[in-house]
Amino acid sequence: MRNEYKTKIESFYSQNKRMPTYSEMMKLFGFKSKNAVFKVVGKMIEVGLVAKDHLGRLMPTAIFNEIPMLGFVTAGLPATVEEELLYRVNLDDFLIEKKATTYMLEVDGDSMIDAHIEKGDMVLVERANQAKDGQIVIAEVDGEFTMKYFRKDGAKVWLEPANKNYKPIYPEHSLNINAVLKAVIRKY
Repeated sequence: MRNEYKTKIESFYSQNKRMPTYSEMMKLFGFKSKNAVFKVVGKMIEVGLVAKDHLGRLMPTAIFNEIPMLGFVTAGLPATVEEELLYRVNLDDFLIEKKATTYMLEVDGDSMIDAHIEKGDMVLVERANQAKDGQIVIAEVDGEFTMKYFRKDGAKVWLEPANKNYKPIYPEHSLNINAVLKAVIRKY
């Protein structure tokens, strides 16, 4: 199967959040017949890129959103690196351990900049009602929500910012953990 068909379908899916119809694929691929689309779809099913649901509609498979992992890059002194396909990575599988309890939030504020979390970053968090000392959490403290380091010393708990311009937050009435940080996503 030609890679350009895969790229066009992935692009359509990314923009529309659904798979294209056979008529839409005719236009995407520049075909004059649905039979040609049928053959391409057959190849995509054969290689495991797409599948059909119980109603016969196309749906992406787990490998649909995979991207190539090509090796390592040196962050120290420049070095020769050969590009080689090591394997393919599905970002959902890589970033999300428990899909049913994971959600994303956009960061607003600068209290976590020394943890390299800035305004406009997206954070993936996993619902939780407890955390370990030192984990970054989404917490409700005295009725308001914030993202900070969770700190615990014996029975004493508090939230600690990662910015020297902010003070630790000691709860007056309550501190409830809502989620634990799993990943930070920043687009450039």
